[in-house]
Amino acid sequence: MLLQEELRRGDHSALGHNFDEPGGGKMLGVLVVRDPLTKLGFIRAGSGMLGGSWRPPRFVPPRFDDAERDRFWPGGQEELAAIERDIVALENGAEARGIAARLIALERVQQERESELRAKHKAAKMDRASRRSSETLSQEELLELSRASQSDRRAGKELRALHKSERETLGAEKRDLGSRVRALKKRRTSTSNALLAKIQNGYRIHNALGEACELASLYEGDAPGGSADCAGPKLLGYAYENDLTPIAFAEFWWGASPVGGGRHSGQFYPACRGKCGPLLPYMLRGLAHDEAPLFASNTSEKYLPPTIFEDEHIFAVRKPEGLLSVPGRTPDLRDSALTRLRDAHEGQGKPMQIHRLDRDTSGVMLFAKSREAHREMQALFAERKIEKVYVAWLDGRVKENRGTIDLALRVDLNDRPRQIVDAVHGKAAITDYKVLERHGAQTKVAFFPRTGRSHQLRVHAAHPEGLGAPILGDRLYGRPAHRLFLHAESLAFDHPIGGYRVQIACPVAVGFDDSALRLRS
Repeated sequence: MLLQEELRRGDHSALGHNFDEPGGGKMLGVLVVRDPLTKLGFIRAGSGMLGGSWRPPRFVPPRFDDAERDRFWPGGQEELAAIERDIVALENGAEARGIAARLIALERVQQERESELRAKHKAAKMDRASRRSSETLSQEELLELSRASQSDRRAGKELRALHKSERETLGAEKRDLGSRVRALKKRRTSTSNALLAKIQNGYRIHNALGEACELASLYEGDAPGGSADCAGPKLLGYAYENDLTPIAFAEFWWGASPVGGGRHSGQFYPACRGKCGPLLPYMLRGLAHDEAPLFASNTSEKYLPPTIFEDEHIFAVRKPEGLLSVPGRTPDLRDSALTRLRDAHEGQGKPMQIHRLDRDTSGVMLFAKSREAHREMQALFAERKIEKVYVAWLDGRVKENRGTIDLALRVDLNDRPRQIVDAVHGKAAITDYKVLERHGAQTKVAFFPRTGRSHQLRVHAAHPEGLGAPILGDRLYGRPAHRLFLHAESLAFDHPIGGYRVQIACPVAVGFDDSALRLRS
């Protein structure tokens, strides 16, 4: 592509944008257009800002009016910055540090008091016990010892009450400080939301029919921040505004991968679902275009996954690539391994899926014949007592022969079902791996996942902090091909009902390796 060649040559140095620095990678887009004289050409855009500018040279401008935004944006940003400064000052200032220091000092003093009192009371108790056992005491002396014991208990209660009162006094100061911080954060949120609403009110969205609407009207609930600032909406809006007919469109990532992973420089990707999903269908109205890909099953309805293991409680099938494990929410997503098997089992005892495989993943998949077996087998998965082995061909050369990948994952809220790495909010995801073969720039590996997060193996393979080599054919995290070269090869476990060891093997299909090697770049 011409734009990629220009970027490699450094023709866009005037942008002042360092694509290769951490966080500098960007999604860029190109739209081939035809002008009223039927001359073909192309326009380019980047997501968000480039080099700190909304209007980088040779790239299409944003869809908002600069003069209108300048009337409220600087003031709104300054108000948010002032609130943020106040929050930082309260959370880290002298008052917060003073309360924290006093709490530490108070805890130390209280511990010393309690230690001294315990030592004093212990010595007194031992003395009373000694007197009771070694002397002949009068009734009055015995009562005196009892009163001394009661006095010690009262002293302990009084000290605990004093300590509680001291902690409550400081606690009240800490709660008051926290309340003021929460009030500021609430104000920050409301100010930010109001500013976002003003920003989004400045966008007027057009389509090929000449229709126009407000940006917010295209979303259920609030429109995500940055909506209409992606490359696609910028390019289509500019084309309609300048009497250009869109012909073809593509987006690719350029530069450093994002922190969460899932993007590689020079690779083409579909538009994000969260921001562009509701927006682009409206903008494309009146324009002949391909339908968005439907990630439903693409195998024959007549194909029944073959059974490869069966006993009186469970059975396993070979799920082909391209078949959903379970049906989706809409009728066009009904076809799945589960529905095909249930359709084939009339009457009682219809199978229940125990776990899932990605639509694009082939291999062994387990089903239960009873609720008891379903419950017990799911418990084995939840307790990580299932030994799983996957094989995959990777689009890249893995340096180490074996190792462990530990990268926490969560869903990308703006682009479901894509998963991203997030050490703070993600869930633990751990994968062991072993290199099986290397052929040029491709590597065949065995994966041994310890956890079972969505897309775990795909992200761990593709992420720079993982293997840095996407699975071949991965349309979400790498380059698409006729299939995803990921196969669930075996499962092993102790049968929760029968008690015997189960080992289910599902070797890769004939031609799996040869087909992968033919995809050499």
